[in-house]
Amino acid sequence: MNRVVATALDLPFPSPGGSVELFLDLYAGTQPAIPSRAFMLAPDGPRPRTPAGIDLLHASGKCLDGHAFSRYVTNLRHAMTAAIDPRQISVLHLHHLAFGATPALLRALPAHPRIAFVHGTDLLHAENHTTQLRVLRETASAADAIVVPTGAMADRLLKLAPKADRHKIEKIPWGIPDRLLTSPPPRPARRPTSHLRILFAGRLSSEKGLEPLLQAVAATRSVELSIAAPRAQFLDLAPVIRQLGVHVRYLGWFRRAQLWRAFADHDVLAVPSTTLEAMGLVALEAQACGLPVLYQPVPGLSEALSGTGLATDFTNPTTAAHDLHRLRTTPGLLEMLRASGRTNAARFPLSATATAITDLGRRLA
Repeated sequence: MNRVVATALDLPFPSPGGSVELFLDLYAGTQPAIPSRAFMLAPDGPRPRTPAGIDLLHASGKCLDGHAFSRYVTNLRHAMTAAIDPRQISVLHLHHLAFGATPALLRALPAHPRIAFVHGTDLLHAENHTTQLRVLRETASAADAIVVPTGAMADRLLKLAPKADRHKIEKIPWGIPDRLLTSPPPRPARRPTSHLRILFAGRLSSEKGLEPLLQAVAATRSVELSIAAPRAQFLDLAPVIRQLGVHVRYLGWFRRAQLWRAFADHDVLAVPSTTLEAMGLVALEAQACGLPVLYQPVPGLSEALSGTGLATDFTNPTTAAHDLHRLRTTPGLLEMLRASGRTNAARFPLSATATAITDLGRRLA
């Protein structure tokens, strides 16, 4: 019997975000990068069509704190125990050190080697939820190895779990699909225009920094802002957009390949995250497609971009507006950032990520 990885993501399918895209990149498909039994949560309502390799778990009570969280973990454990044959499994991949899927998987398969993966949202939730901080510390202790995509994530983890064994920590950068590096969508010549076309793509949670970006756009002339985000989140932001008097073109929430094509219709990707990014995969994907990145230099993202984007301070609308003006008016600046971005993105093929993770699992199994 072939032995594979067991892994789960504590999010309903489909959910937006870089963690989900990385999870699907690694485990989905008829010939996945890493053979696995991989699970996400079944959403409310009709069962969605999932890609090959991704199964759904039915477990009620998803939450973050207290006794209700313990009941939720128990529900998840029962669902996993029913779905997974332990004889098939060689190693556990614990995506996120917090949330319900990680303790449930540890309890469902207690005898297998464990690799934990830091994503960023687990660190943010551990900072704000006592229960999640406890789960994070327990996971750090139980894991045989802890994978971080950047050194900044290791530093942040050790602040939250100072007793964690730093010798367990392995730095393996996240990767973007190899096909995007070798055959990105064509980028046609730009139509003559005096406007700078800005794109924001991603979730609209508070740590993603949309309000500072909107304030910077409101203080800048000759810019056009497009937003690709989940519709419900965009509608929640509408009162702020109206209050600031900013014209925004809403693009919808794209599938991955659609987003890659949309990069060609813009001049710069704005990444105004306020706290941290585990790595910033959307920024790297934009660079691979020839789209320069304007970003807030937060931990993780700064390390991944390594000076190949244009750093600014979105918390100061005057500073950010000045940098937007520079991008629009400085001859050759966008072309220089485009070239350096492509070179940077090429450092992070998904195949290298999968190989490094697989090699780590073999050392532990």
